[in-house]
Amino acid sequence: MKYQINSSETSFHRAITNEQLHQIIEAITNGRYSWACVLILRFVGHNPLHFIPQRTYSRLIKENRQTPNISVQNSSDIQ
Repeated sequence: MKYQINSSETSFHRAITNEQLHQIIEAITNGRYSWACVLILRFVGHNPLHFIPQRTYSRLIKENRQTPNISVQNSSDIQ
């Protein structure tokens, strides 16, 4: 299988920032390789849905959504 890149596609207009690279490396070191691929595609300006199924993408987004930690106190904890 051959893949030919057009000359206009060879120059990336968006470079990956240090923070984005850190997110990719963190995903890889945590063993979340699919998520790292999604991040790479997003950061270089591609739509991940052009490369992976919607169902898989939705699952990855749901699993990797960063929610703020909210500490909830029980009324029994308050004395």
